[in-house]
Amino acid sequence: MKSVVTTVIAAADAAGRFPSTSDLESVQGSIQRAAARMEAAEKLAANIDNVSKEAYDACIKKYGYLNNSGEANETQVKKDKCLRDIKHYMRLINYCLVVGGTGPLDEWGIAGGREVYRALDLPTAPYVEALRFARTRGCAPRDMSAQALVEYNALLDYTINSLS
Repeated sequence: MKSVVTTVIAAADAAGRFPSTSDLESVQGSIQRAAARMEAAEKLAANIDNVSKEAYDACIKKYGYLNNSGEANETQVKKDKCLRDIKHYMRLINYCLVVGGTGPLDEWGIAGGREVYRALDLPTAPYVEALRFARTRGCAPRDMSAQALVEYNALLDYTINSLS
């Protein structure tokens, strides 16, 4: 799994050099933000079911037609799978908070994700809407500290941009 540390070391190694000052500053910045990321990861882990369900409800509210016959969310099985997918993205965001990099999202959520959705003829807009809702719902200090919320929102933005 890629983290800032492994990414910096791999890039320097591939270039046949030691990590540069800017490489080390990147690692140091990641370490300095580690407490905020851990706080966000703990809060998300403790509330992942509620956050995912609220995000799912928000996307279905906006895209209610998906529940119609012949659409992507027409049966309970499909509804359960949609909620599962939203929860999967939230879990990957949680993993990214822990490792301090986008590796889990890149490897397990984004690479090939759009292709799978295209192959199954599933729209990505509802997932984007769910993630946007999760982003706007987060509030400091109610849910987590301001810095933890910054870390959490940055990963939501990354995922939203990747799926858009």
